[in-house]
This record gives sequence, structure tokens and C-alpha cells, in this order.
Amino acid sequence: MKLNFKETNGPVDAAIDALIHQVGDIGRPRIVREMILAALKAGQEDDGGGDLKMMSTSLKEMRYTAKVFGDYRPFKKVTVFGSARTRSDEKAYDMARQMGKKLAEAGYMVITGGGPGIMQAVHEGAGPEKSFGVNIQLPFEQQSNPVLNGNPKNILYKYFFNRKVAFLKESDAVVLFPGGFGTHDEGMEALTLVQTGKRNPLPLILVDEPGGSYWSGWVRFIKAHLLADGYINASDLYLMEQVEDVNEVVVKINRFYFRYHSLRYIDHQVVLRLTSAIAQDRVNALKTSFSDMLTPGGDMVLSGPLPREADEPEIAHLPRLVVDFNRHYFGRLKQLIDAVNEAV
Repeated sequence: MKLNFKETNGPVDAAIDALIHQVGDIGRPRIVREMILAALKAGQEDDGGGDLKMMSTSLKEMRYTAKVFGDYRPFKKVTVFGSARTRSDEKAYDMARQMGKKLAEAGYMVITGGGPGIMQAVHEGAGPEKSFGVNIQLPFEQQSNPVLNGNPKNILYKYFFNRKVAFLKESDAVVLFPGGFGTHDEGMEALTLVQTGKRNPLPLILVDEPGGSYWSGWVRFIKAHLLADGYINASDLYLMEQVEDVNEVVVKINRFYFRYHSLRYIDHQVVLRLTSAIAQDRVNALKTSFSDMLTPGGDMVLSGPLPREADEPEIAHLPRLVVDFNRHYFGRLKQLIDAVNEAV
């Protein structure tokens, strides 16, 4: 029988509906119905390779991730990347531990890969109650650190791609300490997702030791090759910031969320939800300063919630800044959010 995601499957649709009804307490049955159909279609198409097993494992990992993080959605979280090989007697380790402590004191939870080195240092500072670990099965090096052993917020993944989704989907900021291939992989993926609009803007902060050259050398390479050769836009450089003091990490994250609450794309517009209003003359100035990121003839206006936001009644009271965004320069969008936070 050829299955279709439209409701044209006759008795199969009836059986799925009956199953959903029998199980009960299904929040969004239409989505669950499509997931069941996707599984059935995959079973029909299975060629005996590893695809079906990978799909099953991936779905189970994603479900468990949602379950673990679900109770903590109201809390802002900071994802921290860095080397598993950083020793406890190194300056970077002490800085990571201090930063974890300061983030926890400021009300943030922390997410790391759950292993040793920088990851353990961050958890030591934040403490187990404020810590998540999203660990990965590896043949060497990566085991849960002592802070997270036995912690129900410590998740073990088979697949890197599921782990990466957890890192970035649940995060409100990303901090990178010096590290190896994994740190660069995770940092570049975060930059790519924000640069392309597949992930909403957020603080992305590169931490170096005082006088250190790890990230400054990396940024020089970015400018000398990626920017100079036209592989990125100049505005993309605004997606990341460099610091040498962990106090600045907390300051920058707090500043980003000083007025900015969240955003949502509706058709050709981006709707910035704010925790406090800004004056009309300031909006006029922003429109002039950021005219390059507007669609031709586009505008930037204060507003209440748009009709399409009716499914988020809990934030209906927040003022909005509605921007006709051209969706080309996400570094400029990050700059606009920074400017909104500074507006009076």
C-alpha cells in the first residue's frame, strides 16, 4: 500500500487515529500522526542497510533530549565549548570555572559536552544543579566528568548531529574557549547557523587568556582569507565577540537580553519582541542607520502582537518592533538587536 501524508490512506489513517486516541494525552496529534506515517514509509522503503536503525536511534535521542530540557525551558542557558584536554592547573581552566560560577550566580544554566577539561571546569563553577551535559560516545577521552556523574541532566548521544542540535537549540548564548577540532567544528556550525538565519541571533563569545593569541589569530585568518576573498560579508564579523575577562561574558549576555526578548519571522518581516518599549524618535534613527538591511521600500515600526502570534498568548503583552528584513545580512540583525538594547 502506498502511504501518503495527506489523509488518503483509508483504514491506515483510521488505525493511526484510533491508536492516538487509545494512548491519550497527545498534545499535537497531527504532528504525531505524520511521525507515525514517516516511520511506516521508512519501513516500506528499507533496503536492509543502516538507515532505519539510524532513524530510530535519532528519534529516540531527540525525544529524550526534549524530555530532559522540557522542565527547564523558562531558564536561560549558556552553551560552552572548549578543549577536553585543558588541565586543571592551566589559566583557561580557572577562567572557565570562574565563568561557570558567575553565570550561575547571574541566573543562567550551563550546557557543555559533559566531559573533562574546560567542560568540567564550567560545571565545577556552576554546580550540578545548574548544569547540563550533552555527552557523546567515543572510543577515547570523552567520559562524563565527576560533577555530572549520576546527574539526570547528563545525556549520552550516539550521533554527533543530535548532540549538536541539543547544544544550539536549547542555548541562549554560546561561549568558546580554546580547543581542538571539536571546538572549531561546534563554533563554526553555530556561526553558520546564525549567519544563514537557521538559528536566531545570540551572543557568541570567544574567550582567551589575558594577552592570549588563540582567538585573535583565528580572527586574523578569518579576515585575511574569508573576508578578503569575499567568502563572507563584513557584517558577519559582528556575529562574534572576543573577550579576555570572564566578567565580560556575563555583561555581554545580560546586555543582549536587556530589552530584547525573542524574535519571530512572519512572511517577509522579522518581529522583535521587547521587554520594554523604545521611543518613536529612536525607531526613526534606527530605520536610517539600518536601512541597508530593509527590503526595498521597507519599514521599521512599533507594534503590538501580530495576528500570526496568537499562538503565543503568554508574551502578547510585549511591545514589538516589526522590521521588513531582507534576510541577507544577519550580522546586521545582531547589530540592530544590540542597538535596540541600548535605545532609550
